[in-house]
Amino acid sequence: MAQRQRPVSGGTTSLRWESRSRWAPGLGLAALAAVAGLGLGSLGALLWQARGVQPAALWQEPWLAAVLRFTLWQATLSTLLAVGLAVPVALALARRPRFPGRGLLLRAMELSLVLPTLIGLFGLVAVHGRRGWAAPLWEGLVGSESGYLYGLSGIVLAHVFYNLPLAARLMLQALETAPAAHWRLASQLGLTRAALWRTLEWPRLKPLLPRLAALVFTLCFTSFAIVMTLGGGPRSSTLEVALYQALKFDHDLALAALLALTQLTICLSLWLLALSRGGAPSLVVGHVALPLGGRWRRRDALGLSRLTDAAWLTALAALLLPPLAAVVLAGLAGLPELPRQASLWAAAARSLVMALGAAGGALALALSLLVGSRWLKARRHAVAALLMEGGGQLILVIPALVLGTGLFLLLRPTLGSGWQGYGLVVLVNAFMALPFAMQVIRGALPGLSAPEVRLADQFGIRGRVRLRWLVWPRLRRPLALALAYAMTLSLGDFSVIALFGSPSAPTLPMLLFQQLGGYRWQGAAATALLLLSLVVLVFVLLGLLTRRPPRYPWNRFAREEHHARVP
Repeated sequence: MAQRQRPVSGGTTSLRWESRSRWAPGLGLAALAAVAGLGLGSLGALLWQARGVQPAALWQEPWLAAVLRFTLWQATLSTLLAVGLAVPVALALARRPRFPGRGLLLRAMELSLVLPTLIGLFGLVAVHGRRGWAAPLWEGLVGSESGYLYGLSGIVLAHVFYNLPLAARLMLQALETAPAAHWRLASQLGLTRAALWRTLEWPRLKPLLPRLAALVFTLCFTSFAIVMTLGGGPRSSTLEVALYQALKFDHDLALAALLALTQLTICLSLWLLALSRGGAPSLVVGHVALPLGGRWRRRDALGLSRLTDAAWLTALAALLLPPLAAVVLAGLAGLPELPRQASLWAAAARSLVMALGAAGGALALALSLLVGSRWLKARRHAVAALLMEGGGQLILVIPALVLGTGLFLLLRPTLGSGWQGYGLVVLVNAFMALPFAMQVIRGALPGLSAPEVRLADQFGIRGRVRLRWLVWPRLRRPLALALAYAMTLSLGDFSVIALFGSPSAPTLPMLLFQQLGGYRWQGAAATALLLLSLVVLVFVLLGLLTRRPPRYPWNRFAREEHHARVP
């Protein structure tokens, strides 16, 4: 008789092959050592290099003080606008579960996480630039040339374009977790709009807001490509751009270390404050079914809210869809330039190889950390399991350029050019994609339910057979989604490749930046379309390759033949 295993978190039991595996603790410890070693090594190199710099220079030196103030101001303003405006947008989407184009709008919102920054910038320039689609409307209303895309207003607009859809989608996901029975009861009681907000909606959003605000602030605070493209001059420089200039052009390693430590201190303090208000941050959007239909109706979906919800959703579509459409249309117009761009295909191949390497590394680290954490949980080492699983999330508080700067300082005596620099880019991208990969895989890894485990034990299904027939079908799609997230994040990376890459052998984001800086609009349009196509193609191909085939196809043919014979 198989011995009953004790349940763990989530009402499931750990897989016996997982809890008894000799490799699980070793893989988990090795992955944790790699993550901790990379982070602590980078931090140690920064501290060693910055030992002779006075932190007071940040507020005593006028230029550094101005850079710090502008960085904090633009990140705070961007966060307030993105998160604040996301609340009514998420409420409108929750009140309107079915309207024409809702699915398309949600898919476009989910693109904000994986859309390469330079593609979004290309679309924003095509729509809001001085010769963009919105320029005649702005000139008709204001009477002057549209120049709002550059400087603080342009930086904030780009940050809102990227972060408002992500924040609204995650809020919508939290709102949709409310049971339908609660809404039926609220309808029967006749609760007012204020009562619905106080009793049903705000309790769902309140735990999410601190972590979501910390995530958006970190993304805006460490923004690089947006500020480099839309900053408009030294007055709109941020710590990230100043760090890049100090390291790449001025070769002031001490100043670069000081700026990197400043970024790390601010981001770490903010995340500690946010995490003290809740659990681990939600980074990716899950699949939530539409609310079940019934006789009950939401009272707050009637009356004036129809107009306000339509206004918010129209504003969201006007913010999000025109830049994406501009990328596609401009790219189609630039297709004749493709045969004349010899460097484009080499850059695409280089980007794909680096993205595949980074995604494979992120996936291996994520699986090792999660399997090792489950192994520790099965033996009731809850604290050690939490530390191992949380180790993969610590990379969130270390910006990519900060991590790259520390590694550059650590490996500077032996670091060469060419493939060594690109190898370092792959390594940094793998670590930066690790939290997203863990977020996707975590939900599918706990294993089988207790009845399934007992039934498998009774039939003697263990080892590789259990892994193949019971575990792999549950992991196939999450692994593909994690691989897609990691690949697309690496495909769109610009900050790390700008630091360690070579202009003579660019990746697609670097080539796009060079073309935009050189005003080669047609070539940039073709490059942007190719990069966007690769992002979409990665998700489509991985989804098709992991689609579940029919296990017994002959049964399907037999049923079809039987139905064909029945009159």
